[in-house]
Amino acid sequence: MKQAKNRLYQLVLWALFAALVYAGSMLSIPIPVAVGNISRIHLGNIFCLLAGFILGPIGGGLASGLGSALYDALNPAYIASAPFTFVFKFLLAAVCGWIAYARGARAEQVKRNLVAALCGSVTYIVLYLGKNFISGLLIGNELGTVLTATATRLATSSVNAVVAIAASVPLCAAIRAALKRSGLLDKLQ
Repeated sequence: MKQAKNRLYQLVLWALFAALVYAGSMLSIPIPVAVGNISRIHLGNIFCLLAGFILGPIGGGLASGLGSALYDALNPAYIASAPFTFVFKFLLAAVCGWIAYARGARAEQVKRNLVAALCGSVTYIVLYLGKNFISGLLIGNELGTVLTATATRLATSSVNAVVAIAASVPLCAAIRAALKRSGLLDKLQ
């Protein structure tokens, strides 16, 4: 019975974080690029990293992937990218969670969490830029145009990463402390 109740807490937090990722993705500033969809500075990656910190690699990855893919699926400009977004955002949170939880750390060490957030963000940036670079070439764009679009996306993705890392690490400490005081942290592990 206790295990089923703990599973319910986990499911509720997975859904909550998926909703936070979706809502954070909606809070954005569009940036035009040379080819393809616009790029955006948004707050979704903050919640992707937080999901990895709070829910661990698998739960955080699922919440991040689902929330981000839902955003893309409901936006006509991004609908074709939804499957890629699911995988890329899953890996952003999963890499963060794997590093933050390595060797029993449970996302409690600030330095490790900074490294985890940085590695998760870099993983996402490499996947996102690689996909856009390859797809730009496959649809027949000139290399210069593709490189310009990739550079613009690198700039916006880097801003998203810096903001996400700077916000998620202190928020992780505050949220984990609140969950610990309430007794919910043990129910999530």
